[in-house]
Amino acid sequence: MELVFLGTGSGVPSKERNVSAIALKLLQEQNSIWLFDCGEATQHQILRTNIKPRKITKIFITHMHGDHIFGLPGLLSSRSFQGGEDRLTVYGPEGIKNYIETSMAVSGTTLTYPLSIVEFKEGQLLDDDQFMVTCKQLDHGIPSFGFRIIEKDRPGRLLVDKLKKDGVEPGPVYQQIKENETVQLSDGRVIHRRQYIGPDKQGRVITILGDTRATEAARPLAENADVLVHEATFGTDRAALATDYFHSTTQQAATLARDSGAKKLVLTHISSRYQDGDDAQLADEAKAIFSETELAYDFYQTIIESK
Repeated sequence: MELVFLGTGSGVPSKERNVSAIALKLLQEQNSIWLFDCGEATQHQILRTNIKPRKITKIFITHMHGDHIFGLPGLLSSRSFQGGEDRLTVYGPEGIKNYIETSMAVSGTTLTYPLSIVEFKEGQLLDDDQFMVTCKQLDHGIPSFGFRIIEKDRPGRLLVDKLKKDGVEPGPVYQQIKENETVQLSDGRVIHRRQYIGPDKQGRVITILGDTRATEAARPLAENADVLVHEATFGTDRAALATDYFHSTTQQAATLARDSGAKKLVLTHISSRYQDGDDAQLADEAKAIFSETELAYDFYQTIIESK
């Protein structure tokens, strides 16, 4: 499980930062990639990575501002020419369906793969064998949402040494034991899986927030997250400006990370008024409150290790 930041700027692209897009690579878990927001030129950013658009099966849109959606029609269209055949589902706030369908219609675009569009408000978006995704509205000028991606607990490891000690030698039977509650051996013995499987492996939690002022609404989304991705459009000296424009500061993001028990904070959505030379100061402002902070840059990657 890995996050790749394809765009980390806010409002308009700059020479250092493109606008918002984050890829969550789930290649080992689901052989797929989920995309969070799709600002202008996201597909150009993808060309500079090893991400294959045909592997993108879900796109989650935090809100309908242009720096988060203007790259979507181009990416959806190009996926048809890049081997995309699997269904792609776009989740977004009210208006995303009209935006996509109008873009496709007026440009005469025909997709070669099935496309589903799900408009949401708040609550659970997804619940399958491996993941659950919930969303909650934040505090922005238009409806903007944060997502909590929960990986479900996985079965523990097979206790091979215990099996050998009990006279069960390696072979296909090991896989049968992992997949079944009980297995009868060739000698007539019945093996109960629960006796030969270690404790469940705790699933990981990732929180990705859209544009927002500092708000308590984000707290349940961020609670004990392994990684919290939070906008930090402004430095702490521009707190009043952040409030006026419905955004957050570095220290406000860090305060949420600290108070919610998150393990790691990644700051993104940095205003174009800040240049490369300002990155260290912005990061230090957050680290003064929450030491496990990183300031993302375009193509920054972070791996969320298994527990």
